[in-house]
This record gives sequence, structure tokens and C-alpha cells, in this order.
Amino acid sequence: MLPRIADSLSFLYLDIVRIHQDDTGVCAEVTSEQRGTETVYLPTAALSCVLLGPGTSITARALATLARHGTTVLITGSGGVRCYAATLPDSLTTTWLERQTRTWADDAQRLAIATAMYEMRFGTHTVPPGTTLEQLRGMEGQRVKALYRVLAQQHKIGRFRRAYDPASWDKQDPVNLALSSANTCLYGIVHAAILALGCSPALGYVHNGNQQAFVYDIADLYKAELTIPLAFSLNTSANPEAEARRSFRDGLRLFRLMPRIVSDIQSLLDPDHTREAPDPEEHLVDLWDPVTGTVPGGTNHAAAT
Repeated sequence: MLPRIADSLSFLYLDIVRIHQDDTGVCAEVTSEQRGTETVYLPTAALSCVLLGPGTSITARALATLARHGTTVLITGSGGVRCYAATLPDSLTTTWLERQTRTWADDAQRLAIATAMYEMRFGTHTVPPGTTLEQLRGMEGQRVKALYRVLAQQHKIGRFRRAYDPASWDKQDPVNLALSSANTCLYGIVHAAILALGCSPALGYVHNGNQQAFVYDIADLYKAELTIPLAFSLNTSANPEAEARRSFRDGLRLFRLMPRIVSDIQSLLDPDHTREAPDPEEHLVDLWDPVTGTVPGGTNHAAAT
């Protein structure tokens, strides 16, 4: 089923807990020196995505219950940053994956979505009709350079040039180190949101030829707002990478980034989407037909031949 964006519990992050199933439901055991062991029951039916951080263990029975309720389970880094693995329930709708693949495979639709992504960065109705993708890339480059220049002046660090060189990582300046670290965090969160929708991280519209192509597409929508200003604010930090990760993680609740990412992906893939996903309890799978479209599954079609 589609993640319930309006529900504040659509995405739940847990760490340093033991998750198991008892006779009542799925619960998390939290142990601390001050309060001992406490049990918190999880509203599994109201969750679309559970992110399991460091120090988390979960039993097979609890995982099976989450799968029955259509909940995506992600193995993540601290604070939901970075996505290492995911378990997708078989009841997760393919609605958004199908829309993604159809628009990605059609050059005209792919160009339209790539253009919409750039327009989301520039502002609504700011891209003149007939603007080519090459021109959009140039406009985006100018916008980012202007932002670098303004932030460099604000923080009095002189001229800034973006550099990413893994071979000489330790020789980079604090802003570049912080920016690379914060972007990595952002990629993990975007990856988690894409998987929660059932989309493919590999099918990008602007980026291409990488298993993270769609992740990079979506992450680029937020860098100017989130990671770039954060990186410049750490220009005097002695440990910019760690501080960037902590600051970005601490600001996640303020940003309400997860629901925003999912909403943006949905509006890009289907701007007029109003249809709800079919209830997986009603039918588990449909059949495809090149003439009639979707055909109900679970039916003997011998009489139709």
C-alpha cells in the first residue's frame, strides 16, 4: 500500500532496541540503567516504513508481522542516515515502480520529468518553454556557483571551489569534507524513501548508468537548501565530517524530509495522482494484457479462450 504521508508515524526510526513478537503484537524492548527494561508496542498497521539503526535486533516472527502489514524494513546507519539493506513486503504495490519504468523508458516523458526536476530547484514556471536539457544543466551550474559565492562571502572564506577527490580525501578543506559527508547522509535518506515507495534507485532521469541514479536525481532537489549551507557553516570545524553527520541527523525532524521526499517523487511521476493503490487483501496480483490493460488475477480464464 502507498505510504501514508499524512500520518506522522509513516516512518519510524529505532536504534539500540530489541524488537520481537509476543502474544499482543510487535514490541520494542528498551533497556537503560536509569529505567531498566521498558516495552513499547509498535503500531505496525499504521507504519509504512521502519528504519532499524545500530544496536537493533529483530526476530523472524516480528519481521513476518511487519511484512504481512505491508511495512518496508530498512537497515540504516545512525539516525536513519545511509541505507545498507532493505526488506520489501510482497504486498507492496508496484504502482509507482510501473509509473517510473514507463516514464523512464519513454524519451519524451523522461525529458519532461527531468525538466520538472530542474524547475523544482529554480521555482515554479521559471523555466522558459523550449529550454533544452543542456541549457537547464547550464542554468543549474550557474545557480550553484552563485550560491557558493554568496555563502563564501557570508562566512568570509574567500573563493570556494567544489572538489571531490577520494584519493586525496584528507587534503581537502573543511567545507568540501563537510559537504561530501552531508551529501552521503542525504543519499541514504533518499534511498530509504525510494525503496519505501517501491521504486527503483537505479532508474534515474537526469543521472544515468548507476545503481544510485534516481537517488542522485532526488537528492539534488534539496542540496541547496540543506547540505550546502550546512557545509559552509562548518568551515572552521576541526572535524567537519562528523559534525556534518551529527548536525544533519539532528535537523531531520525539523526538515520533515522523509514525507517531503515521497511526496515530491509522487508528484514528479504522476502530477495528477488521485487514485489509491488497490487493497492487497482484495487481490494479490493482476495480469497484464497488451490490449485491455490490467486483467484481474486469481481467476480461471479458460472460458475466455
